Amino acid sequence: GNSQAGNVNVLCRDSGKKRTSLSAFAKAIKQHLSQHTCDIIHSTLPFDFADIYQPRGGSYPETIIRSAASYENPITRYIKRVTHRTNLRRSALLTAERRLCEKPGTTIVAALSDYVRSQFKKHYRMNDQNIAVIPNAVKTDKPIDTKAADKLRAQIFTHSNLKEADNPLLCLFAANNFRLKGLNPLISALAIAKKIETDRPIYLVIAGSGSSRKYRKLAAKLGITDRTVFLGPLRGIQKALSICDVAVLNSFYDPCSRFILEALSAGKPAITTLYNGAAEAYTDHTHGRIIDDPRNIDSLAAAMVHYSTQRHLDQSMAAITADKLKENISITRHAKQLVELYEKIIASKGKA
Repeated sequence: GNSQAGNVNVLCRDSGKKRTSLSAFAKAIKQHLSQHTCDIIHSTLPFDFADIYQPRGGSYPETIIRSAASYENPITRYIKRVTHRTNLRRSALLTAERRLCEKPGTTIVAALSDYVRSQFKKHYRMNDQNIAVIPNAVKTDKPIDTKAADKLRAQIFTHSNLKEADNPLLCLFAANNFRLKGLNPLISALAIAKKIETDRPIYLVIAGSGSSRKYRKLAAKLGITDRTVFLGPLRGIQKALSICDVAVLNSFYDPCSRFILEALSAGKPAITTLYNGAAEAYTDHTHGRIIDDPRNIDSLAAAMVHYSTQRHLDQSMAAITADKLKENISITRHAKQLVELYEKIIASKGKA
């Protein structure tokens, strides 16, 4: 937001270029609240004085476990799990979250998905009465710059030496953390899919600001350099979705991916994993595919091959429209549910 707006208060202005610590920020907020009255304290950080804690990244224990799981080397996976406390900032957040969840209190955890709800029940044994599932959402009415989209499609075709007559199936992968979002096994799955005779040739279009060197080498090793297109960072994913056929995010961990929701909003089938809360927004084998494990490259390949048949693609796109998924993932719905939670909390305070 605009820091000069009347309803915005910027705290810790004098921290310079250093990241403000959790304890310093908590102290600044408490000082601010001692001078200003609020009906609702809604925090995305684990402060136990908040009415609502909305963890945008899910729970910290699950983040640590699933992040470690995304490493290829089992020894590295083990080391990452046992040395997570060396990250002092994350340790402070984990401790604060545990304190909030394990002590009796009135803070409600607003979970972005049932997957996140299950994390808080599993790691902290929280009761359902202290968790409200308010699924993540996106703006569903963003305009698409068709000229920019056409230019991007031309760029992809030129890079891959394609013609429109080739009728390629463009599978779009968009992320910044390529490792955590499962790009390595996805490229391996594409190599399997390439060996299968399909109605349409399958191409993987990769968008994001992560380093691509490792993944380009893997594609070259597997002989699919011609089937992978690295776009680099994109501003606004809608134009890319408009010229691609399927969205794929092979997540090792995602509380509820906005990219997958954006794809469904655009009417495009989605392929993701059980470790992505956004999988709850659609039905497996109807609106897309849900993979049981991000390392299940055979299932990933089969999902892409499935959509290389135009009839299957058309069926999923028609189902997304018919079942009104766009309305279900609208930010308007999300905001309405939050306001309802606010009203419930305010009413309970009045009764107290």
